[in-house]
Amino acid sequence: MDAILILGAAVWENGPSPTLLRRTRHAAKAWHAGAAPYVIPCGGMGQHPPSEAAMMAQILQDAGVPPEAIMPEATSTTTLENIRNALPILADLNAQSVLIVTDRYHARRAAMVARHFRLTAKVDCPAPERPQIKAHLREWAALPFYAAKLRKTPRDG
Repeated sequence: MDAILILGAAVWENGPSPTLLRRTRHAAKAWHAGAAPYVIPCGGMGQHPPSEAAMMAQILQDAGVPPEAIMPEATSTTTLENIRNALPILADLNAQSVLIVTDRYHARRAAMVARHFRLTAKVDCPAPERPQIKAHLREWAALPFYAAKLRKTPRDG
């Protein structure tokens, strides 16, 4: 893989959400294991500063990933935008393949979006701390709507 793409998750008032922290720590482990030379944390500003990407970049650095290996995408607010807005960064890196880090309940949608943009991608998921049944059900219900949204989205971003 040429890059690790971390999909966004919320920043809470008191710091990173458990989802953001779990995904970012998993990506840091993948980077240390040699999965890819670059990490692209994705996510813009939510309800609380800093942006999701900035928070993830700090967590990555705290985990020993050097700043020069971190290429934040700090404008996106959805899964589609996470991946679409990362495309120029991937192009600058001449990246042909990505390891997408997200949660298992979110993996199918992430893979669907990556395919839409013709990315060679593998999805890697951290182990959840607790059952995520509600999130799985929400994602399954949302998949047809997201597929319809993708049909209306140009592949060139």
